[in-house]
Formats: sequence, C-alpha cells, structure tokens
Amino acid sequence: MNRDVIIACDFSSAEETYRFLDLFSGEERKPFLKIGMELFYAEGPQIVREIKRRGHRIFLDLKLHDIPNTVRKAMAVLSRLDVDMCNVHAAGTIEMMRAAREGLTRPDGSRPLLIAVTQLTSTSEERMQRELLIGASINDTIVQYARNTREAGLDGVVCSPLEAGMVKEACGKDFLTVTPGVRFADDNTADQVRITTPARAREIGSDFIVVGRPITAAADPVAVYHRCLADFVK
Repeated sequence: MNRDVIIACDFSSAEETYRFLDLFSGEERKPFLKIGMELFYAEGPQIVREIKRRGHRIFLDLKLHDIPNTVRKAMAVLSRLDVDMCNVHAAGTIEMMRAAREGLTRPDGSRPLLIAVTQLTSTSEERMQRELLIGASINDTIVQYARNTREAGLDGVVCSPLEAGMVKEACGKDFLTVTPGVRFADDNTADQVRITTPARAREIGSDFIVVGRPITAAADPVAVYHRCLADFVK
C-alpha cells in the first residue's frame, strides 16, 4: 500500500470543517481525512456522508473499547458509513478485536481497513508504568499489542512513528502502521511526547502519518499539506 498523509480534522463543527476543506477545492487529489470524536459527536454520521460525497477518503477515529458484543454491534453500524478506515483500542483484548472485525465485515465480505491503537502518543513510559501499572517497557508493550492485533486479523496499528519499525519487524512489512505524533522540527509539540518529523517517519517505516494542528492551524494549510507530502510520500 502506498504511503499517504492523513489530515486530522479536529474541528468542533461542520461549518468550520467545510471552510477548511474548501481550501482544498482546487486539488485534483482530495486529501485523506481523519474524523475524530469531537467532530463526530458534534455532527453525527451526516458529517461522514457529506465529506465522502466531496470525494475524500475517511479514517473514522473513534477508538472503540468495550465488551466484545457491544463493539461488534457498534462496528456493524459503522460499516454502513462507507469509511475507509476505523479503529479500536488494542487493550480491549484479542477477543474484542476479533468481534470488531466481524461486526465491520459487510454481508458481501468487504470492510474498511481496521486498525488498533497501541499506546497513545501522549503516553510516556513513566506514565504507563506508574498510572496503568504496566510493568513492561513501552516498546515491548506496543510490540505485544501489535502482535495481538495481527492475531485478531486486523490490518495494522496506530503507534508513534518511533515504533513503526519495530512493529514492522515483529508483524511483517504488510502490517500497516498509522502514526500520529508527526511534527516538523520547528513546530510546537503540544501534548504529544513520542513524536518525529514526516521525513523521519518515512525512514522508520510509517505507512500513514496523521497530521493535525501543523496543517489545520497553519497560515497556509494547503502549502503545509504539500510540504508533508513532499517529505513523507516522495
């Protein structure tokens, strides 16, 4: 699968989102977009339908994490939205991830890409061990969560770009790595702690980078998006 840049549309309303997307109206190839909890909870499924109508691919980032039966039923609903990628938390166990895959699979056998979050890029090893009582190193934890995800039959994981290489080594080159925590060297890191640049993410092994504020808050979002593409996709 070819590498790509996914723009995180972390907006609070449809109006704000459409104003941003209008900046890309002249683009021959519409950007791949991430719709997260804030926008989906504010606007509901209609925001997904409208953005798909405009020709964008969508990563629906809702990070489901519940008992297997609930996740299976929720994914069956999401399967009708025609998104291109969605996700769960790998911490929900192999059984839950298998249930998610079953629910997401349509009667004709098709389904969006399904990936699992390993550890959020805002989580440091110290916090993981002290607050979550996970005694292993963060790298060992992420690799094990990735192996569980592969065993459950999912397509890949969300991890920091710093861990993409070790995930590929453990799970195979075709196992997808979707990596937030990407900033240019001159950007503010905000609340993320495990980060790197688009160029370095490409070198380490990311398949998709998810970039939000460096693009959406830029004076010229289209120019910054193309800078990301130039550095990452090449």
